[in-house]
Amino acid sequence: MLLDGDAWTAKVQGFRQEAWRLETLPWYRVPSEDGDIRDFLAGHRISPHSYTSGYTEGLRRIRAAGKKKGRVHIVRRPLTDYLRYEFMYYQAHSLAGDDIRILDVTDCANPLDGIQDFWLFDRAEVVLMNYAEDGTQIDRQLHEGDPAPYIEYQRIALAESVPFGEYVKRWPSTLLD
Repeated sequence: MLLDGDAWTAKVQGFRQEAWRLETLPWYRVPSEDGDIRDFLAGHRISPHSYTSGYTEGLRRIRAAGKKKGRVHIVRRPLTDYLRYEFMYYQAHSLAGDDIRILDVTDCANPLDGIQDFWLFDRAEVVLMNYAEDGTQIDRQLHEGDPAPYIEYQRIALAESVPFGEYVKRWPSTLLD
């Protein structure tokens, strides 16, 4: 079953306890971000401590309700321009309550090699995120099988990754031009 529009919104907003994502790509092609990426590459930066948006407000509401939202992003250095842009927002999103972790596989084997992007909702429902080679989203598909392998992928990703703040302390150049 494909999830778009209202069905996707209901899924991503209707979880009971936890929404978690594995991100594996070095670049996501989102046309609505093109101008923001150009601005970023031209030197424009947000202040992570004062930045606010509908997304950060949603994260604060999730946290206030006792729910969790998190992700692990698998990366290799040097980071792509897109990842450097995304990291700028990761700072603000982390402060708003998103549990963002980084699994850097620059100098080691990727323990989740070949696993595609997915969302795991309440450790019970999986949505597979399908992308073209250039990072353009093709669709989102509700996985109708056993969620157990995805729960194990989440366990591995969490065990092998570090919190975003720790990662940028270790690799501060990931936030620099």
